[in-house]
Amino acid sequence: MSTDFILYLLLNTALVLLIAPLFSGLIKKVKAWTQGRQGPPLFQQYFVLVKLVKKEVIYSPNASWVMRAAPLVNMAAILVAALFVPLVFVPEPVGGIGNIILFMYLLALARFFMALAGLDAGSSFGGMGSSREMSFSAIIEPTTIIVFAALAIVFKSLDIFAMFAGSLATGTLATPTLILIGISLFIILVVETSRIPVDNPETHLELTMVHEGMLLEQSGKNLALMELSAAVKLTIMMALLINLVIPAGLALTLTTAGILLAALLFVLKGSVLAVIIGLFEASMAKKRLFQVPSLFAMAFFFSTLIIIIEVLA
Repeated sequence: MSTDFILYLLLNTALVLLIAPLFSGLIKKVKAWTQGRQGPPLFQQYFVLVKLVKKEVIYSPNASWVMRAAPLVNMAAILVAALFVPLVFVPEPVGGIGNIILFMYLLALARFFMALAGLDAGSSFGGMGSSREMSFSAIIEPTTIIVFAALAIVFKSLDIFAMFAGSLATGTLATPTLILIGISLFIILVVETSRIPVDNPETHLELTMVHEGMLLEQSGKNLALMELSAAVKLTIMMALLINLVIPAGLALTLTTAGILLAALLFVLKGSVLAVIIGLFEASMAKKRLFQVPSLFAMAFFFSTLIIIIEVLA
């Protein structure tokens, strides 16, 4: 393993942990502005995480080791998945890091342990949230596979690093193929991160919550890990979309000036996407449970169309 790759591991992990709460806070701020409210401070998510870390962890009498291990496993899986999506620097892949199939399995592992934690406490709300999460997972995973298959066929690689490097080299910003891929990835982002119209991450109404239902029994440091992992997951899904569709700014060599410029451009591009997500969520209501698959079908259709076009071309 080269020195550059070790530095990439440290840099990518530190950067995603540092900026993840910022994007979550910006989305909340934009939604508040569209509703005529001032909303929380932009850096409120950082304050919330610090406050949660200082609080005591309380477990349900029915909880087993699953409840204790789930936040750690969830955070570990998401952080490893974050290594597969370069934010500012694209190194040579080592040991399978960057493989899009393994990336998908890491996201599934985190979701699986979160659902187990929701069930483990014996709460009816947690069980309901876990049940809904697994139902969505069973529906969206075939679509996710097709979207990632379309990416692999377009870029002729299963490696995300190679996809980013290829997109940067060709400078394909607004081709019809990438536009369709961008729409499909945006839908996957919304579903994977449990956002409107699939779920409302800010509600605690028992009839509508999915993601929050699984977190009701979490507290203290465990809840902080769950909240931070959700923010990191949002950031890496945003990075996957941003750096494929608008790769400008990605560094191919590890230099101080290149990394600083790439980090600045990523924060700017991520902030623009966060504003778009906030406006998108503010413009519609949460869909009913049986209307959600229609959203998945759109991503499935676009990705299938891309595969057909690439195969016949």
